[in-house]
Amino acid sequence: MSHATSNPTDAKGLLDGDGGWTYLDVRSQPEFEQGHVPASFNVPFAHFDPTTGMTPNPQFVEVVKRHFAPDAKLVVGCAAGGRSQRACELLAAEGYTSLVNMDGGFSGRQDAAGQVVQPGWQALGFPVEHEAPPERGWPGLSA
Repeated sequence: MSHATSNPTDAKGLLDGDGGWTYLDVRSQPEFEQGHVPASFNVPFAHFDPTTGMTPNPQFVEVVKRHFAPDAKLVVGCAAGGRSQRACELLAAEGYTSLVNMDGGFSGRQDAAGQVVQPGWQALGFPVEHEAPPERGWPGLSA
């Protein structure tokens, strides 16, 4: 198994515990700036372009490798769980060994009918941070 999957409640337990887990937010920079898990780091898996939509971030792996060792304990999250799932797969292929995909992400995962099937971090009422030091945001991490 390349990584584990957990819901936001279990992911919060990891982050709040003393196991040394870090939250890696793989949403786009604008999504991150609208609110994020406290103390998280933003390395977008894809960037949003208003004309073309989401485009893969060619620096994703390079920037993660620059800031996190392959044995770093990372809870990886996005808006609903799809991008973070793909990010975990990619990082596992690069040798990362302690990855947890947060199913439901920050905003929650819906089924095809639009019904919430996994509430996200924010909907569960967990703490949300709106500011981040430069060293945790994409501009600082990618510099």
